[in-house]
Amino acid sequence: MTIRIGVIGTGVMGAGHASMLASQIAGCEVVAVADADEARAKVVAGKVGAARVFSDGKALIGDTGVDAVVVASPDPTHHPLVMECLRQVKPVLCEKPLGTNSTECREIVETEMRSGRRLVQVGFMRRFDPGYEAVKAALTEERHGLPLFLHCIHRNAVAASYTTSEAIILNTAVHEIDAARFLLGEEFVSATVRGTRATRSAPSRTPQFLLLETASGVLVDIEAFVDAQYGYDVRAELVCEKGAMSLAQTHAVRTWSSGTVGNSLYADWMGRFDDAYRRELQAWVQSIRSWKAVGASAWDGYVSTRTAELCLEAYRSRQTVTIDIEERPAFYA
Repeated sequence: MTIRIGVIGTGVMGAGHASMLASQIAGCEVVAVADADEARAKVVAGKVGAARVFSDGKALIGDTGVDAVVVASPDPTHHPLVMECLRQVKPVLCEKPLGTNSTECREIVETEMRSGRRLVQVGFMRRFDPGYEAVKAALTEERHGLPLFLHCIHRNAVAASYTTSEAIILNTAVHEIDAARFLLGEEFVSATVRGTRATRSAPSRTPQFLLLETASGVLVDIEAFVDAQYGYDVRAELVCEKGAMSLAQTHAVRTWSSGTVGNSLYADWMGRFDDAYRRELQAWVQSIRSWKAVGASAWDGYVSTRTAELCLEAYRSRQTVTIDIEERPAFYA
């Protein structure tokens, strides 16, 4: 059975997903795309061979020729579009965030549970990155003993002009929040957040430093710096009782020139996590065929957003904030 997929949003993420689904993912075809900018949608549709173009995402979801949906439109549209997918009983891969706040995410969780079927996957692609998977496997097998510290770095070259200090927590550090939950298999219980001074290249916002503690006492620090100028740089090191593990650095090119050896960096996340996106999409398509859910669930989308909200509260108050996440429902076990 070939899964007929509709992609909503034809910006960088949506166009990238549409292209990858059409050319590199087995068992599916892109049959429809939607974007408020219909001209842009037509360009993407022509590249991926999609027969139908919509200016309204909900109209795409309602098309009987679409079996499953990718939501990669602007953040405020995610909640209503995912809710429509649930109403239409169509599997959906939604880019993060699942909603603009935890209340919206919680509504999706409750609606999905009432449906009795897992239909939502959230696009935390690092769960499919080979490096993160290898660290997860080593932790599960306790090859180096119990975890003690997880150090995370997330740097972008230049953020969009409208990015605020608060958005750095909600839209950047949230990736590390989910990755840490995935690796450690537990929730956070407290958070302390500080911003450093603003840089001269981005005086309107401050780099962020988050310190979180898990229920078992593991300390996780996250440096979120979106104006580092030199490139896209994501790293993680896990320190355990008897050893440590660090993500292998992936580079676009290594050069030997003028007496130096250097490694180039990817310009953005699409290059750095290309393999993770490919493996995520393939696993999602296969999950639709087998009805066996994979990846980050709607519950994970809710918890990551709620945790980020509490980190934002810690940033604003300059106080350590308690993180009290309710028990995971059996539906998402």
